[in-house]
Amino acid sequence: MQIFLNGEPQDTSCQNLLQLIQELSLEGKRFAVEMNEMIISKSKLEQTQLSDKDRIEIIHAVGGG
Repeated sequence: MQIFLNGEPQDTSCQNLLQLIQELSLEGKRFAVEMNEMIISKSKLEQTQLSDKDRIEIIHAVGGG
């Protein structure tokens, strides 16, 4: 299926948001997820199914100083 990740089309075989986070190597890092203009809490990632044409925005914190 094709989703839009941070505004860019991307093909994925992931079935839910947790799988997508794992595929992007973000598990265990600080990030926020928005799907179709709704914030998704980390506790709901596995239960949130992906569908064709979903719009996902992922923002992750980067440390520095």
